[in-house]
Amino acid sequence: MLPLIVFSWSLVFGADPAEAPRYAIRCSKILTVDESNTVLNNAVLLVSSGRIEALGEQRSLGVPEGYTAIEVPTLWAAPGLIDFHDHIAGSLMDLNDGVYLSNPGLRALDTVEPDNDNLLKARAGGVTTVLLIPGSGNNISGFGVFVKTAGDSIHEMLVRHPGSLKIAQSGNPERYWYGVARSFMNWNTRDTLLRARAYHESWRAYEDGRGEKPELNPYFHEFRGLFDKKFPTSVHTQIYQVVAETIQMQHDELGLWVVTDHSEIGGFPLGRETARRGMFVVQGPRQLHFERRDRKIYGDAGMWYALGEGKQKLGVNTDAPVIPQEELSYQATMAVHFGLPREYAMVAVTRLPAQAAGLYDRIGSLEVGKDADIGLWTGDPIDPQSACLMLLVNGRIAYDSKTMGRRF
Repeated sequence: MLPLIVFSWSLVFGADPAEAPRYAIRCSKILTVDESNTVLNNAVLLVSSGRIEALGEQRSLGVPEGYTAIEVPTLWAAPGLIDFHDHIAGSLMDLNDGVYLSNPGLRALDTVEPDNDNLLKARAGGVTTVLLIPGSGNNISGFGVFVKTAGDSIHEMLVRHPGSLKIAQSGNPERYWYGVARSFMNWNTRDTLLRARAYHESWRAYEDGRGEKPELNPYFHEFRGLFDKKFPTSVHTQIYQVVAETIQMQHDELGLWVVTDHSEIGGFPLGRETARRGMFVVQGPRQLHFERRDRKIYGDAGMWYALGEGKQKLGVNTDAPVIPQEELSYQATMAVHFGLPREYAMVAVTRLPAQAAGLYDRIGSLEVGKDADIGLWTGDPIDPQSACLMLLVNGRIAYDSKTMGRRF
């Protein structure tokens, strides 16, 4: 028997880890989606204190006393799916991000709605973590928040706030006040970021003993984490010229941790540039692009990957509710159908978005010590004929088709 590694955690999303159930899941396969893409057959996965305690093949890993057995000999275990672009984990109708072209003081944290029906569907689709972000009606619309799809309160659901700073450089802000088009779009974004950086630098000087204590400005104070690279910008950017401006302004000029979002409508020719810089691209929800220059239809995700010469850090998203949150796995399926390498599909909805968020130490793969976010599927999650029949979030059963009724 392999030795069991036991972890002690002081807090698991507001719940006492000592009260968390201990499970021994015996299944057909475990898709770890770790850096080696390890697959275990006839496997056991031990869950304790909301974390993954051990995993291995049944012949070498026994079930300790005191663990509740989950016997699913035909099902596949996979990491909980992660969506880097979500609008359904909270009521964004309560967050008016369209007052000015730049509203960076807003935050999605205050709009989270535990157990809303869209989240119940998301869990039935195998989704365990989402980035809830404000809308894209203006250039800077506030701070997003990473939350789990299960939990009775924001305290239990919270993964990280801020999750990102939401920026939109094209595609929606042109409609602000019915017709500003792209006037001042880049100027406004750059000016806001420069003012926020100046505020951060004044505080940094004070903390280093190089200046007087600045006056607190709640409008810009949470930007300090952005310039310390504790969280990224998630940028609604599409069309070649606009994606190029995102790269030039936010990554090259301002030196920010940038994740390009959407990245559609002809953005993929910049795959070499984002790959060369090591930037993350989370593409979606459109999976097709008609290129007028050569009168051909291309798969967006497939072309980002190809032009990045396999080095592109690429994920896909739903922009839920544009695509229903529970159809995140289908987004990966479509990306494969239109050119993304099959072996990369699960990476694009698990490990990659976790890495893009800076949360891969906790989520995105099935490894010892990580959050026990586990989907149990009838087969390969990328196969549209497969279904998620059970989902664990933070080591607790959040969806069970037998007792809660199968949704899909």
